Amino acid sequence: MLKKELLDILCCPKCRGDLAYNEPAATLTCKECRRVYPVKDGIPIMLVEEDKTP
Repeated sequence: MLKKELLDILCCPKCRGDLAYNEPAATLTCKECRRVYPVKDGIPIMLVEEDKTP
């Protein structure tokens, strides 16, 4: 579970868009460019190289 305060300050490293948190899938999805970033052990992996976009 990510805290709301953390979600409020995080943005997509590629386009700086807002992120949507999907807790069951443990991912953050950019609302602008649709890139998907994993969350591992409660830590967002915000590297463009780690993008899991289907």
